[in-house]
Amino acid sequence: MFYNFNYFHIVVLFFIYNFRPNLCNKISIQNINEYEKEISMYNEFVKQRFEPNFLKDKPSSSSLYNPKNSMIRSSRSVFHVKQNPLEKYIVEGKEKPAVNKTKLSPRPSFNLSKNIPLTMDPKVYRCNIPESIECKNRTNLYRNRIYTELKKSMQFYLNESNYYNVDTKAKSLFFDLRYFPSTCLAKRANVRILKRKDHPFNKVYLGKLFPKKKLFKHIKNIQNCAIISSAGSMAGSKLGKFIDHHDIVMRFNNAPVEGYEVDVGSKTTIRVVNSQVVTKPQFNFTESPIFHNTIIAAWDPGKYNSTLKDWLNNAADFDLFSNYEKYRKKYPKYDAYLIDPRSIWHLWQMLHIFSGEPIRKNPPSSGFIGLSLLLPHCPYIDFIEYIPSTRLNGRCHYYSKELNAACTFGAWHPLAAEKLMTLDMNIADDFTVFQEGIIRIRRPDHLLCDSISNLLRF
Repeated sequence: MFYNFNYFHIVVLFFIYNFRPNLCNKISIQNINEYEKEISMYNEFVKQRFEPNFLKDKPSSSSLYNPKNSMIRSSRSVFHVKQNPLEKYIVEGKEKPAVNKTKLSPRPSFNLSKNIPLTMDPKVYRCNIPESIECKNRTNLYRNRIYTELKKSMQFYLNESNYYNVDTKAKSLFFDLRYFPSTCLAKRANVRILKRKDHPFNKVYLGKLFPKKKLFKHIKNIQNCAIISSAGSMAGSKLGKFIDHHDIVMRFNNAPVEGYEVDVGSKTTIRVVNSQVVTKPQFNFTESPIFHNTIIAAWDPGKYNSTLKDWLNNAADFDLFSNYEKYRKKYPKYDAYLIDPRSIWHLWQMLHIFSGEPIRKNPPSSGFIGLSLLLPHCPYIDFIEYIPSTRLNGRCHYYSKELNAACTFGAWHPLAAEKLMTLDMNIADDFTVFQEGIIRIRRPDHLLCDSISNLLRF
């Protein structure tokens, strides 16, 4: 039978090999007895050839552009002339780390450094002629500098307390998932919104307030999406018109639009908000116009292994349920959803697997959650200023003057690991990413991702 255990795995491996062109010519599947040898060869080969391109390049201050050292994958600018009229966009954002200091919930506060200075001057790397050798050299040097900072940030705060009871022992997997497409890992996390039929919400009044229609059901023929970072480097970007061109525009928490339209655009389709924004009085969630006439997706992580029942009763970081109920009663025509907290920790697991090393035992950021939530809906996603461009100015947000490099490289969320994984998803060229501040992510192929998922079921 075709579904013989060993034969099926080898066929899927054959498919994966051929899915990535120029990496391997073929794989022999005729001799079933050599199966284990094939797997060993596969893992060794993948480590040499499948490793993300930006991880292969060892950061060096003397690293210059060389046309002979071009990437295996042909990258391009997101501003290219489209050959396919269906080709589109989407963007991602970043936010100030969540710190629980409210009296509304008996949760401990977390110590964060508030005065981490920016240790470089991005202006010396700035250029605007992508074809010139000098510009390519500057971009490459800046790229390596950002990569170095992200890798350094991965090592900080790893000895913090495990408040969320995170199980850091990764599952024993048949294959090393780090070398599978990172977009498939994000898709496999299956970040989802809660539905009325989900237990225990199918038996409580709160569940009746969940919107009946599916997310983005009212938007026909989605072709492009944008996720807008709240980063300080959005200031002066002048990307407003580019952003408003997208079918779906995602923003975060209370990031304003009015007065910043030139840089961040004016369109908002969905706003992802954490439980602090829903709960704390200063955000005025139930009254503020910034949360009106848009889709709301609210999240709270709960504990790592908690059930929905636990989360509803007492495991939520903040009591977002009371204000959510008030909001839904007051504005029944506005679509406001709750994100399944279990799926948030599934996303953390995929991030941990991709990283292949310890990461912070705290939930992912709103930006990374938003990316995973949009990924199944959008052919392309443009991440704007998630990876800091040469406009990096040390400010936490484009709408405030607070200076703190930790907002960019991570102080509580596993932000550095998220950005390294996002770089692996990127298909845009270096100039677009590090000079223009835009990462482009293509929705993963369903057949490939499903084949990998089938492998993991055995």
